[in-house]
Amino acid sequence: MTVRAYVALGSNLDDPPTQLANACNALQHIDQTRLEAVSSVFRSSPVGPGNQPDYLNAVALLITGLPALTLLQALQQIERAQGRVREERWGPRTLDLDLLLYGDVSLETDTLTLPHPRMYQRDFVLLPLQELWHENRVLPNGSDLATLLRACADNRVVKTSCELPAGR
Repeated sequence: MTVRAYVALGSNLDDPPTQLANACNALQHIDQTRLEAVSSVFRSSPVGPGNQPDYLNAVALLITGLPALTLLQALQQIERAQGRVREERWGPRTLDLDLLLYGDVSLETDTLTLPHPRMYQRDFVLLPLQELWHENRVLPNGSDLATLLRACADNRVVKTSCELPAGR
């Protein structure tokens, strides 16, 4: 059995376009997983503390046969391989890979909450997700994607000309 999983990609350190491209390439090599599509890349202001550079963000659609926690472990391994160090919550980072959705699974453990608990409030996640989310435009919490985008839009998120490997 395979599942559609959506993964948010973000970077604001060490050449973010290259970090995101390398992450897309690494996603293609996860066991039992196919990189189906990647959204456009969006630039956004940082949410976290201090004076940070802007982020580049995208969303990838994976088709996977892995359990959600195993997929999360694979994503975290990609982060570590690209120099991710978890020192400060919402601090600057080389790469952030967040598992947003895993089919229609709802889950809450110490290591993983699905759907991602803050995705509904972040236009830098919802805008790229909108490009890939073709089901019925209603997210697992029952909210319409367009309504959520209107509620959180703050004009800090801008589509860039950066292109990422699309998989398949």
